[in-house]
Amino acid sequence: MPKPPPQNQTLADLRRDIDRIDEAMHELLLERGQIIDRLIATKKTQESGSAFRPAREADMMRRLVQRHRGNLPLDTVESIWRVIISTFTYVQAPFAVHADLSAGDALMRDSARFHFGFTVPFVPHMGAASVVEAVSESKGDLGLIPAFATAGAGPWWTALEFESAPKIIARLPFVERADHPAAMPVFVVSRAAADAMVTETEVWSMRAAGWSAAAVNAAAALADVVAVPDRAFDGAALLVSLERGGADAVAEALRKAGASIRSTALVGSHATRYTVPARGKE
Repeated sequence: MPKPPPQNQTLADLRRDIDRIDEAMHELLLERGQIIDRLIATKKTQESGSAFRPAREADMMRRLVQRHRGNLPLDTVESIWRVIISTFTYVQAPFAVHADLSAGDALMRDSARFHFGFTVPFVPHMGAASVVEAVSESKGDLGLIPAFATAGAGPWWTALEFESAPKIIARLPFVERADHPAAMPVFVVSRAAADAMVTETEVWSMRAAGWSAAAVNAAAALADVVAVPDRAFDGAALLVSLERGGADAVAEALRKAGASIRSTALVGSHATRYTVPARGKE
């Protein structure tokens, strides 16, 4: 906890305190960089692909929100921490961010810059399939794809069904709130070590025939669903995000609604959505 401020401080005293804090923050960042150097030497991260650790990052962001107080906007604190995390991750093992701009250039760039800063290279694409292909061919790059259906996108997630394919490893923003400056929901696609994944929310690729309004309502009651037409089965290709272990319940609900499930495949997982209550409702 910070010490109580001295009484009767002058303007010069306050400015000296600010300078002291700024210098201490800079020194701590330099110390963090030295630790990252030792981490690289210990884990040989530069030879093991992506250093992205979604479970650790989600935990860090939750703790950040829980301890935050005072008049400093949460947006500022979250952005600073995201840039620190992403930049030091990039120092460990350089990577690029490939982004699908089909839902809006400005919205996607806002999300990428808010969460990954300006040090990490940004590679624009027009289409989710192109992003998945680029990430698949890379060693540890990330892909950002809107977490909702976009016109003409098709079921891009089916390319993640293979064992050797990258997976959905996170959903942005990490901390959701009504006035978030980078609020567009985005899936992060990459390769991550199994022990680095968050498995609270599973993401499944499902193919269903007999898709109808009843099936839509049945699935939406249990999960977040992205659905696009699936000409192969005269039905729908679904990307279903739900609580870990809930896939069977969704499949059963769809069957009861008259849809038949042709295939299912786990294509990723991410942290449970952490929502900050609106002011006045805390």
